[in-house]
This record gives sequence, structure tokens and C-alpha cells, in this order.
Amino acid sequence: TELNVFQNFDPKIPVSYLNTPHLFLANIDPDLQLRVLEKMKKPKLVGCDTMNLWINTKRASLEKLLKKVDIFFLNEGEARLLTGEKNLIKAGKMILNMGPRGLIIKKGEHGAILMTSKTLFVSPAFPLEKVVDPTGAGDCFAGGFFSSLVKSGKYWDEKSLRQSVIYGTLMASFNVESFSLDRLKKVSMKEIQARFKKFQLHTHVPV
Repeated sequence: TELNVFQNFDPKIPVSYLNTPHLFLANIDPDLQLRVLEKMKKPKLVGCDTMNLWINTKRASLEKLLKKVDIFFLNEGEARLLTGEKNLIKAGKMILNMGPRGLIIKKGEHGAILMTSKTLFVSPAFPLEKVVDPTGAGDCFAGGFFSSLVKSGKYWDEKSLRQSVIYGTLMASFNVESFSLDRLKKVSMKEIQARFKKFQLHTHVPV
């Protein structure tokens, strides 16, 4: 892994941002994530992402960070690497014991798992016939998830959490349909809601 411009990156937080109530610490050195978090003034909801590099090289810093965040995002390989456990449900429980109140394990084309101490929700990915580029899908998932959860105003309501996973899944599905931001720049709320209804139809089980 070549860090390039992030090798000596030192984020400067504008004063006007310090009271931001919702904070997502995207994948970067956990020491930098901690530094940013410590500058913020009591955010109501904090999420973070990571990658295998930081698990391997800065585990102590990552574990310190996990005690301070609300929702932790990582993929299935990272969950197994962090815990040494192959079973993702067991791995998820182990990660929750590290500190975060909620956890999302991303499984790419196979969907995602949401876990809290009271909730287990397994979501498929939105079925697509054509995938152009998966780059950025995880960040789009996090953006869709957070925007939905913040809009709901009910961070730990099970319905809100589950719906937010779906919106995260949908935003990732739009992202992979093109290179870079091409698809996201054109997507409308009408398209998002239409895809949400399609997702409901695809996953509905009559009882």
C-alpha cells in the first residue's frame, strides 16, 4: 500500500465544523481519526471505517478509536483479520465488545450485516446486471447509511437502522454503475425511492 499524499497528511478542521453533530471518520490512519475526533465538540453520532493496513500496523490505535465511536464499518475480510474468527456473527460480537455500539460488516455483492447488542439484520445487495467499477462503493454505502439515519433522527431505532442499511446498499449500487462520480452526479431522489421499492419487492417474503 502506497499512502502517497496521505503519508504526512495532517487534517485542519475549520472552526465552523467543530460543532458538527454527525461525524464519519473515513478510512485513514486511526491516529488521524482519533485526532480529528478529539477536536470535535461532543458529536451526537460518530462512525468510522478502516482497512487491513491499519489492522496490521496500528491495531492499538484502532482499538482505542473503537472505544470512542458509535458505528464501525469494515468488510468481511477485515472483520476476520481483526478478530481471527472466520464466522462473521461471532466476529461481529467480538468487535462489539471492543466498544462500538453498532457494527456493519460489508460483504460486497453479497450484501451487508448490521449488528448491535439487540439487532441482527442481514441485507442482500441490490441485484445488478452490469457493474462498471466498484471503487468507492464502501464510502457510498456509509454516506447513504448515515444520511438516512440522521434524517430519521432515531439513531438506535431498529426500523431506522434497517432502512439505513438499505439506503446505503442502494447508494453503493448506483455508484458501481459507472466510473468515478458519473452516476452519482445524475441520480435523483425519485430514482433512489424507485430503487428502494424495487428492493422491497425483491426481498419480500409472503407469510
